[in-house]
Amino acid sequence: MYGVFTKSTMIVAALMLIAGSTFAGEVVSNNSKWAKDYPEQYESWKMTAKSDKIIDMLEEKPQLVILWAGYGFAKDYNAPRGHFYALQSNQNTLRTGAPVDEKTGPMPTACWTCKSPDVVRMIDEDGENEYFTGKWAKYGDEISNSIGCADCHDSGTAELALSRDYAKRAFTEIGHDVNKLSDNDLRSMVCAQCHSEYYFKATEWTDKDGNKKTAKVVTFPWLNGTSAEAMETYYDQRNFKDWTHKISKAPMLKAQHPGYEIYLTGVHAQNDVTCADCHMPDGTHHVGSPMENMGETCLNCHADEKILRDNVARKLERKEELMETAMDNLGKAHLEAGKAWEVGATEEEMAGILQDIRHGQWRWDYSIASHGSFFHAPEETLRLLASANDLAQVARIKLAKVLARHGAADFVAPDFSTKEKAQQLAGVPLNKLVDDKEAFRKGLLKDWEKSAIDAGKLDPAIKKGMSDNTSYN
Repeated sequence: MYGVFTKSTMIVAALMLIAGSTFAGEVVSNNSKWAKDYPEQYESWKMTAKSDKIIDMLEEKPQLVILWAGYGFAKDYNAPRGHFYALQSNQNTLRTGAPVDEKTGPMPTACWTCKSPDVVRMIDEDGENEYFTGKWAKYGDEISNSIGCADCHDSGTAELALSRDYAKRAFTEIGHDVNKLSDNDLRSMVCAQCHSEYYFKATEWTDKDGNKKTAKVVTFPWLNGTSAEAMETYYDQRNFKDWTHKISKAPMLKAQHPGYEIYLTGVHAQNDVTCADCHMPDGTHHVGSPMENMGETCLNCHADEKILRDNVARKLERKEELMETAMDNLGKAHLEAGKAWEVGATEEEMAGILQDIRHGQWRWDYSIASHGSFFHAPEETLRLLASANDLAQVARIKLAKVLARHGAADFVAPDFSTKEKAQQLAGVPLNKLVDDKEAFRKGLLKDWEKSAIDAGKLDPAIKKGMSDNTSYN
């Protein structure tokens, strides 16, 4: 049924291989070095540079600040801009802080993992455990190319390939033989290496010199399955938390971007339509929404463009409505829990409430963090949002009883309808964060870029005309 996609893109893949030279014995992370042999693919990849607009999601959805209070996303969170700007977004965000040397800054090296083919090179050179050990700034002058060729293609053959061992382990856990994957499997799985839920698993190891170290290894929580509830159970069984909420004190989970897992529950996956079929038609590397090029994507299978556009718009509207309701109720639950602690609630009184908040927010976050979930699997997205809202409401009913018991029955959650109001409630020191970040961007970040260019790891031509937009300058 969907052979029209596979045939055209397989022809492009074959032509790429015929084109010739590949890079034996090394991981070629400098995207520009692929341009000679694959000029059309390289030029289409560069077209994602047009996605340079910053959309400050904390301005758009200020509830997010309350939901993520005490976590990095409450500082800064923008809508994704595409592969060309992925690395810059990682360098510029307030979440990665303002390191002054290779050992400072709030984040581990794992935060580079899905942003650059240089990650593949560094794991190849240093080993996986060493790569995942230390601070984000440790590899600042090495990770210099944004998501590109070696993330998805073998440098020796140019064929599609899983480039990250953690992804191979995860696919093995859910029953795939990673040594026998079909081309069609890989057309989604290479995307899933990054567009999946993960956490940083603390892993003890000993280096070649006998030094004991701790690596924060990217790990997919798929041991119990790939559903939201299966991963929720995985985390609960390990008493894992990404952070303790600053207001409610709930042990929280932060969904990353489980696009692959959500996709698996939808009609496209059930009919063997791959990620590349819709997001990379005819081999283009200008990865984007299939709605932007429906003649080459959707209309290969769907008959009427207007009907399809109307259906998609209606699905988005439904998702937005239920998402807003869930966010509002979760935000109020956090604030009401904070008040409950303030007036003397006990840990025994709060334990079940905090678990409801944890599970409700996980299901909300999981359902929308993959961005296109309403398109990939609208029924599953709405189911999870409904469950999230239900758990938030259950928590609030329990909180009303606790507040009444402690003489605060008339408490009303304060207004968090703007980013400024929400960040004040969440205690985000925005001015200091911005000042520190700007000092980093003008200093150490410039040094990293110069070092990469001088070492031949980054083509300076890529930087010409590249915007440097942020949400704070």
